[in-house]
Amino acid sequence: MLRGILRTLRPHQWMKNSFVLAPLVFSRHLGERDVTLRAIGATLVFCLLSGSVYAINDVLDAEKDRAHPTKRNRPVASGCVPPRLASAVAVGLIAVSIGAAPLLGVGFSIVASAYLLQNLAYSLVLKEVVFVDVLSIAAGFVLRVLGGSLAAGVEPSVWLLVCTFLLALFLALGKRSHELRTAGDRAGERRPVLRRYSAGAIRTLMLATGVATMCAYAAYTLAPHTREFFGTWMLVLTTPFPAFGLLRFVGFVGRRNGGESPTDSMLRDVPFLANLALYAAAVLAILYAT
Repeated sequence: MLRGILRTLRPHQWMKNSFVLAPLVFSRHLGERDVTLRAIGATLVFCLLSGSVYAINDVLDAEKDRAHPTKRNRPVASGCVPPRLASAVAVGLIAVSIGAAPLLGVGFSIVASAYLLQNLAYSLVLKEVVFVDVLSIAAGFVLRVLGGSLAAGVEPSVWLLVCTFLLALFLALGKRSHELRTAGDRAGERRPVLRRYSAGAIRTLMLATGVATMCAYAAYTLAPHTREFFGTWMLVLTTPFPAFGLLRFVGFVGRRNGGESPTDSMLRDVPFLANLALYAAAVLAILYAT
């Protein structure tokens, strides 16, 4: 039962909350004890909140998940974890995280609450509205970055917020494209909003957001303010890493892998994770060793 509850919270997905730490890294405050501890605390709050949202979502979607080739194995859908228990755990995590959020500042507390409300709105309503669903997912990532900025006490970078939004939108569109491809005629049964999506439109938008993401990141690395703030032009040398990551994700979207989400595949892919590690190492070396 305990293992089932842990699976319901999907800790493997908490890697997405690393976006909370991005403002700390790109403000060059990484390693400063107080600021770093506050950023880590903010990340933990978002992990608890996202875990609670996953549990609530599994309770609400249990019936639809049973029609999905992989989601039917989720603890709530399979009957391993009773819905009431999953709901109780979610409420407990929300109480702890929202209760702890004010310790990191009023601004952070407001953003954390907004993140929770936005995700609840997504689970209840927004996921059924075409294109609004993917925009909602992207907004959740922006709130992570904004929360990390407020918790660490650093000014949020407009470039960082823009890049985050575009990247998250690209990933969300890729996930919808993969769902349409793998579900076939049963797409509407597994996710009703897919009935109103066009495979061609999603591919076009995915291409556009992918190109926009790389253009925004490249523009950020080349911006005079960036070069002046970091005292180096070398950040532009990191652009091949996100480019590889985007292309790798496109490959996951095109696969028929038994219905597994491309984001799940991405988090298990050794080349992708190695590229991510090299990107992180390159950024840290350029920002902190130059």
